[in-house]
Amino acid sequence: MALGAEREPALRLVLRQGMRLAVVGLGLAGAWAATRVLRSLLFGITATDPLTFAPVTLLIGAVAFTACWFPARRAARVDPMEALRYE
Repeated sequence: MALGAEREPALRLVLRQGMRLAVVGLGLAGAWAATRVLRSLLFGITATDPLTFAPVTLLIGAVAFTACWFPARRAARVDPMEALRYE
């Protein structure tokens, strides 16, 4: 912000970096592999049930986006002079 960036690109930058970590952390391949371990704990559904896998993936993605959104919005609202004075 202090070097002339506008609010929208700064917001997108912070969101993109946070969501990149969330996507790597989601690891659908790892989750799919972990179903072998969890198979004995599930009752009434299969370990790779797509009707369960998809909503849980979307829910975790929504939580990750929300967790990235608030810090990104806060970073985009920082006054450049305030940030320079802090340094």
